[in-house]
Amino acid sequence: MKTVLTLSIFLVTASAKVFEKCELAGILKNGGLDGFMGYPLKDWVCFVQRESSYRTDAVNHDRRTHSTDYGLFQINSKWWCDDGMTSNSRNGCRKNCADFLDDDISDDVQCAKRVVSDPQGMRAWYAWVNYCRRESSSLLRECGL
Repeated sequence: MKTVLTLSIFLVTASAKVFEKCELAGILKNGGLDGFMGYPLKDWVCFVQRESSYRTDAVNHDRRTHSTDYGLFQINSKWWCDDGMTSNSRNGCRKNCADFLDDDISDDVQCAKRVVSDPQGMRAWYAWVNYCRRESSSLLRECGL
């Protein structure tokens, strides 16, 4: 079973993408994230840079919580998606975690909106707490947005 799961993740990551900062900023803006729940576009771009380095195929396992973060927004398997390995997954976005590993980020954006609509807001992401909430507005200056 483990071999099959590894194979399916490999097949999904074959279509992964690494975004350029301004390219991603435009997509996130068009996806309605600029100002969503009061968070400016620079916050979204900053935390995606810190969490996944703009990679749609980023996967990080947290041994402390026994969960895994997936994709561009590092959607967590304990709370927001189901990876079939995390016990008691809440699956708040009603998605398979592997869905967040491809280059179609429309479902990622929808789930990120769901996450930030939770009472924790952007505090759900450590990168935002530790780096991005104080990020300068000049982060996107060269993007012309």
